[in-house]
Amino acid sequence: MEYLIGIDIGTSGIKSIIIDRNGKVLGSKTAELSLLIPQPLWAEQNPEDWWNGTVDTLREVIKETGVNPEDIKGIGLSGQMHSLVIIDKNKKVLRPAILWCDNRTTPQREWITEKVGLENLKRLVSNPPLEGFTAPKIIWVRDNEPHIYEKIDKILLAKDYIRFHLTGEIATEVSDAAGTILFDVKKREWSEEILNLLDIPKEYLPPYFESIDVIGKINKKTSELTGLKEGTPVVGGGADNPCAAVGNGIVREGRVQSSIGTSGTVVAHTNSVKVDPDMRLHTFCHTVPEKWYLMGVVLQAGGSLRWFRDTLGKEEIEIAKSEGTDPYDLLCQKAGKVPIGSNGLIFLPYLSGERTPHQDGRARGALVGLTLTHQREHLIRAVFEGITFAMRDSIEIMRELGVEVSQVRATGGGAKNSFWIKMQADVFNTEVVTVSSGEGPAFGAALLAGTGAGIYSDVAEAADEIIKPVEVCEPDPANSKIYEEFYNIFKETYPSLKDIYSKIP
Repeated sequence: MEYLIGIDIGTSGIKSIIIDRNGKVLGSKTAELSLLIPQPLWAEQNPEDWWNGTVDTLREVIKETGVNPEDIKGIGLSGQMHSLVIIDKNKKVLRPAILWCDNRTTPQREWITEKVGLENLKRLVSNPPLEGFTAPKIIWVRDNEPHIYEKIDKILLAKDYIRFHLTGEIATEVSDAAGTILFDVKKREWSEEILNLLDIPKEYLPPYFESIDVIGKINKKTSELTGLKEGTPVVGGGADNPCAAVGNGIVREGRVQSSIGTSGTVVAHTNSVKVDPDMRLHTFCHTVPEKWYLMGVVLQAGGSLRWFRDTLGKEEIEIAKSEGTDPYDLLCQKAGKVPIGSNGLIFLPYLSGERTPHQDGRARGALVGLTLTHQREHLIRAVFEGITFAMRDSIEIMRELGVEVSQVRATGGGAKNSFWIKMQADVFNTEVVTVSSGEGPAFGAALLAGTGAGIYSDVAEAADEIIKPVEVCEPDPANSKIYEEFYNIFKETYPSLKDIYSKIP
């Protein structure tokens, strides 16, 4: 039997999985990661922690499955988008990685926008330079840590730092490069024009490939550390969101992914480049060769629910611990006892700024409409509804652009409980399905590895063959009508608070 490995460099953990050629997951191991927050709105991690987690999970999953490393035909990488890793000429990391959810770079974002201009940004890279993207982080280092900037030899993204350790190769691929705001998404190449405007040397950037290209092989050191066979091919892989899309079967037009992890993403496959005139959505290169995708992002989707659990959900944590259950399931149960609309309570999940559709790093979370009648259960449901309404914002923009939304495929935390699946179907007013693959970006990365290794002839055909719908949830017209009323109120809440946000230190 032929086997494949997918590795995902996430924000909360490193996951390594082994699948067979039929897509059966034989083993999965995860190593948790911690987040460094040196200052408010900052978010960093040590890249060496990613590497240590990768080594540990690879070694463990190989041991657990008993798979012969000789039979592992390819390895695919997935990773958190935008996170900045900088290394010197000795290939040593110069500072902790600045992550996708870091919001320190508002001055740099504003400078880039003024320097390049929104119309040129749209023309050259198809996206605005938001705080979490890579280019503003590079400028921030240049502005605030010139002693580090002058030592830069190469700029890498999270999974590409792991590729370097695995293979010794310095490289990236088109889906992750697209999230730097230095990459011409239409032409699928680095934009020399924007690099010149921003005075970022092109030699800082790695060579790029398509996601299924083999661009390295397991080296001797990695073989000794993990048990992998030296010479095993490693493909380009991709950013976590398009890898998750492949792993969820978002490889045809009409299919949209709703993924809720720490962040929430809405991804729609497109056969041609589509750019939102107002750039509220991102347009990026897909991991499927010569295809693209539109993406909206809620920065703290599952993160908002985790915040509630950790700060106000001690009761659920203790009960879950004693009963051996999941505190999130208990939160879902309590939310389900409250009517739609949470008795007029609106929650904005903007706990670390927001990306889609507001592109506002100064936005904050809010509970609006509190009265003496509200209990904890109302707050719980309001958090679920606010996250789901924020996800719908992206779907509505996609519909404005003429993108067909015939089916939403749920994954991540939003696919683990029938209560939340039903809420998504009713809020989106669209069929929501869960699928047979449950390992997210790592699974998609493994399919990319299989295509690059010649086991599959085509990414889309492999996904269609392997990934099947499991649960289908149709919207309830009566519920959708009620949600529509509260969604419209939700949409009006942020504009009412925007000026206040700008005054908060």
